[in-house]
Amino acid sequence: MIDTLKTSFKIDTTYSINSFIYLLKKTPIFKDLIVGDSIYKNNTIKSIIRIFVIIFSLLKNTLFKVLYVLIIYIISHYINEKNTINTFIHIYFILTILGMFINNKLLNTSTKKYFSIILFNIDAKKYLKSNLYSNLIFSFIINFIVIFFITNIKIALILSILSILSRIIGEALNIWFYKKKNKLLINNLIISIPIIIILSLLCLLPKINILIDHKYILLITIVFIPIAVLSYIYINKIKDYKLIYKKLNTINKVMNKEDNKLFSSGNTKLSSKDIEIDSKKLKNKKGYDLFNRIFFERHKSILLSSAIKYTIVISILIIIGVFLILNSLNISKYINNFILTKLSWAVIVMYFINRGAILTQAMFYNCDHAMLTYNFYREPKIILNLFKKRLLTIVKINIIPAIIISIGLVLMLYLSGGTTNIINYISIPIFILSLSIFFSTHYLVIYYLLQPYNKDMKIKSVTYMIISILTYFVSYRLSGLVVSSLIFSMIGVLLSCIYIIVSLILVYNYAPRTFKIR
Repeated sequence: MIDTLKTSFKIDTTYSINSFIYLLKKTPIFKDLIVGDSIYKNNTIKSIIRIFVIIFSLLKNTLFKVLYVLIIYIISHYINEKNTINTFIHIYFILTILGMFINNKLLNTSTKKYFSIILFNIDAKKYLKSNLYSNLIFSFIINFIVIFFITNIKIALILSILSILSRIIGEALNIWFYKKKNKLLINNLIISIPIIIILSLLCLLPKINILIDHKYILLITIVFIPIAVLSYIYINKIKDYKLIYKKLNTINKVMNKEDNKLFSSGNTKLSSKDIEIDSKKLKNKKGYDLFNRIFFERHKSILLSSAIKYTIVISILIIIGVFLILNSLNISKYINNFILTKLSWAVIVMYFINRGAILTQAMFYNCDHAMLTYNFYREPKIILNLFKKRLLTIVKINIIPAIIISIGLVLMLYLSGGTTNIINYISIPIFILSLSIFFSTHYLVIYYLLQPYNKDMKIKSVTYMIISILTYFVSYRLSGLVVSSLIFSMIGVLLSCIYIIVSLILVYNYAPRTFKIR
């Protein structure tokens, strides 16, 4: 077992070292200093990088677990300042149960599993068990230490044990579901979305002073012990892990996940079956407009599906919000104050629901990677005309959930007590819609200016990655601002307009040179 863990660790470390060197060679500073592939043979440099990779990996895993607990504590303080500790225990317990359904790692796709099990033929069951044991031990130690500093030794022990038990039960449940349905539980939206929504709402119960008693948490932990034992026996009985891993960790899935993990949230490739297009929708269309319309109609399921799903979820949340406003004065006051002083949260929300990155992926995978091989497709006039049509299409798709959010915020603001300044009823929806247009423009602009994909449809642009990370970072930082919604929305609309104008000018001047196949 230990030998298996050591071998898989060596493979993973070697892959990380070579990936780091590859990225180093692509960065603007080092790409001219590092010539050729001789650096891959330099044992001294690789030893230094190995130490860095190991330290970084340990720090990263530790930091993520510490941050997870600390974020729960901060949210608990925000939800119920007078009873932060018990609120923390309540939320941690609910999220632990939620993790049973959505945080399953044994069947996750990864390069580590592909190299270890598929290429190097490590025993799949030994690999699974060794990684499960190491993760459980590591998680227990970190969770216990951090929770102990927040609560006490008894609660820390109970919650840490519960985390381990729920993890084993969750892994067994996920494996069982996959063998029955040939699909991961988290990917079954009919089951996963209601579970996520219900358990997330239960986390908000401390806001109205409803908390799960400690004795019930202890009782559930005790009940979980025999269930976890049976779950482990089930996990140990499975004999075809090699076959399961081969199905899940194909070379295309693994590499696409690694290259697109910052951006992918769905399948962007069109199925091979023919798709009929209603001729009425193509009537009076010609040139670039016809080309874009055909593309959109053929890929409608890809382009619209996630936007529609988000719209449904947002609508449900708005209905729940309206119900709470009408039935609880405290929640009504809280929502009213939140909308009027913390509209900045809309930035991070619109960042996550915007489908700009996925839509540009679909464009490249299903159109541009083939069309860019033709000279006429790279002519400035064609690039610029098609850019306009695509921008309009992306804006139309992303505007669907944005309209629902705008209506929902205005409705909840009105029902929760309203505002003395009637301009808020106009500025808030305009701000939400401008955010939607901003992110739609942003992702299409960086796609045309950087064109991050190579001929094998993998992301190879470090600059694109950096800009995407910075987009998230800025959105996250803005979400914490507490400022008048009227002022924030007016500034937001103004900055969005300036950014959009500047971006369009850059595309007009540089896209004909930058939009090309790598």
